[in-house]
Amino acid sequence: MKTIEKIEKEKINELRFSGKEVLEDDIARRRRTFDLMRAQAIGNLLRSKSTIIFEDALGNTYQVSTTVWAVGDRFISLKCNIHIPINAILEVN
Repeated sequence: MKTIEKIEKEKINELRFSGKEVLEDDIARRRRTFDLMRAQAIGNLLRSKSTIIFEDALGNTYQVSTTVWAVGDRFISLKCNIHIPINAILEVN
């Protein structure tokens, strides 16, 4: 089992991401998209935070608790002009 390191959202811009998809299963990718849209809705409507677990280019796994402001085709946007590639996201709660 991988170790999940908690990270502050301000530190995310210091990480490097690969273009590799971290989820192999199509159903898991569709679930991630649904969960991201839900996180965006509760972030914008209720100003609530979501927990996002993602992987960097080195395979390290991180967890951040933050508000999801927008979900695009390839990236999600957080406060302070911070972006995470969707293909790097393992889980959204």
